Amino acid sequence: MKRLFTLALACLMALSLAACGGSSGGGADANQTADNGSDANETAVTYLNIWQPSDKESVENWWVEKLAEWNAAHPDIQVSRDAIDRSDSYAYDNKVATAVTSNSLPDILYVDGPQVSYYAANGITLPLTSYFPDTSDFVDSTVAECTYNGDLYAITATESSVALYYNIDYMKECGVDLDQLAAYTVDNPIKWSEFEALAAQCTTENYVGTHIVMDHGEGLPYALEPMYVSNGVDYISADGTTAQGYVNSPEAVETTAFLANLIAKGYANVDPITDEFLNGACATEIQGSWDVTVLEAADFEWGVTYYPVSDKTGTPVSPCGDWAAAITRNCSNPDAAGEFLQWLMSPENVASYSAAISKPASRLSAYDDPAMAAYKEYPLSVFQEELSNNASPRPRTPSYATFSTDYAEAMTNIFARAASNGEVDESYIQEQLDNVASKFEKDYNDYYA
Repeated sequence: MKRLFTLALACLMALSLAACGGSSGGGADANQTADNGSDANETAVTYLNIWQPSDKESVENWWVEKLAEWNAAHPDIQVSRDAIDRSDSYAYDNKVATAVTSNSLPDILYVDGPQVSYYAANGITLPLTSYFPDTSDFVDSTVAECTYNGDLYAITATESSVALYYNIDYMKECGVDLDQLAAYTVDNPIKWSEFEALAAQCTTENYVGTHIVMDHGEGLPYALEPMYVSNGVDYISADGTTAQGYVNSPEAVETTAFLANLIAKGYANVDPITDEFLNGACATEIQGSWDVTVLEAADFEWGVTYYPVSDKTGTPVSPCGDWAAAITRNCSNPDAAGEFLQWLMSPENVASYSAAISKPASRLSAYDDPAMAAYKEYPLSVFQEELSNNASPRPRTPSYATFSTDYAEAMTNIFARAASNGEVDESYIQEQLDNVASKFEKDYNDYYA
């Protein structure tokens, strides 16, 4: 028996996990035949069910169109999808955790990139290597994040990336050197000191200088990890076995202090309003490619530059990874599910899905599709350049869920104290990060070592 950690922000609940799969859960019974009075010679129909976090209207419409297309062409394999609210937290993950313990998983489950290792290590998902024996057309970061112990356990149509948006109109008012902002490149991005100076210059009574992702869920470790990697140390060791000396290292404390200082000095809000950048309340924001479509509604001119890098190393790093499809141990017909995923991840489907969700494609050949033409032009080219040149996958470890929730809670505490005191307490940062490292060690050593 192994434990599953639900991804609740305040705490982790230990749940018991059945060691082996049983009867089909969220998907329909294996090889169901429609009960319409037909005789036994009628072809059996496999019904597959997908769970995935709900998304914006363009993505939901894409799924309706594509499932209708598949189902019309494959009467023997009928696929349905449940779009489940994630609520910028761990609500979706908690629902999955409950399904694991009750043995009621769907046939195909979308999992966040860093969780692939957890589900694979616990036998919750099945290897996909036989369905995708050649992954050379997928970007390296996708293959790395979806692989555990040498086998592919998930596959995704999209990647993700984060960069620094800026309000051009407001920058002009503040006297910012816009030529310098436009001159940064993927190999020579804005440095932390320059970023902080920019935030300070643009912080006024009505504006804060920048916006830091504050969704109190996986968004925090996802969007902020490149800061740590650029400063010399990742959250967790490369082999995924320890966080001691990594997330609580001197370099990590320094990185966290830099971020907390933005809050302490009032350059960023600890509790920002919704769409803070779009609503003209902050001068810059660290945010993903998906905000390009959101900002079509902006009433100001804006631009994008590359993710900030540590002054100490100057090493460019950017986030990556996205939700990926996996076949669960409860799947009624894994081969049928594999056939569907092969179709779903075709270059054409990858291109149209990427366009709908406003994220870079995971397949190199997808960029030849007209649907991806925008990624060859600014501003989306910034995200594609980052993905091609300096994307850093999140740690691959079965204990990532524990790390994610504890890190998010620690950063929330650190930022709240910085906002309250107007200064950075590095001893408190060390204490909080030590706690994150200790909890990770306990989980990994208890259940995986």
